[in-house]
Amino acid sequence: MIHKTAIVDVKAKVDASVEIGPYTVIGPNVEIGENVKIHSHVNISGNTQIGKGNKIYPFASIGNDPQDLKYNDEDTKLIIGDNNKIREYVTINPGTEGGGGLTKIGNNCLFMISSHIAHDCYVGNNVIIANNVPLGGHAIIEDNVVIGGNSAVQQFTRIGKMAMIGGMTGVLHDVIPYGLSTGNRNTLNGLNLIGLRRAKFDNKNIIGLSEAYKEIFATKNFTENISKLNGAFKENPLVKNVIEFITKDKKRSICTPFS
Repeated sequence: MIHKTAIVDVKAKVDASVEIGPYTVIGPNVEIGENVKIHSHVNISGNTQIGKGNKIYPFASIGNDPQDLKYNDEDTKLIIGDNNKIREYVTINPGTEGGGGLTKIGNNCLFMISSHIAHDCYVGNNVIIANNVPLGGHAIIEDNVVIGGNSAVQQFTRIGKMAMIGGMTGVLHDVIPYGLSTGNRNTLNGLNLIGLRRAKFDNKNIIGLSEAYKEIFATKNFTENISKLNGAFKENPLVKNVIEFITKDKKRSICTPFS
């Protein structure tokens, strides 16, 4: 059902099951999948693809031009997966030519009030981003990450799967998978052990990860410490994920207990 005051461009591809509230505006290059509910006063524009079952709340702005001075009306894209909740005043921008041209969001995420997803970001599945959290351009947020309210994530930062960021944290350094990070300028404060147990990971692997964490960050020279890990640690899938994350992009600074 489309409210009579909504403005939906005739070229937009909107599934018949979609609900669109009063005064919402939807542009010509927008595609919206099944069973999406869009509340009043939402603006969706640009080359934007929205999957199934999403709920979008009043005053969200989705697909409008990136906040990048280099952007020059290039044909870039925003893809949003299924079953996400996009709350009031959330802004999500498409990609830029210099950043690959795509902003992509997975499934089952919650974007709380006034959070911002900048150009060329990648957000995985089951991510929770709390109120007033901006992601800078090109940030990568892996699956099952939680970012606490009023935190800020600097451009190009990576946050590994199942990491938790405490409220009011300035995230300048990449956070390892399963890590806990807080601080005005983020430091590493341990592992998300409760989250791992709730996710029903094998307890032996969790204990192994805890032991490996102590060895990796025993000193500031964690690269050398990784090279000294024994084979048993490296066979642990949780430890593997951490090592792969650290070694994947050596140009990026890694958040440590010494940060």
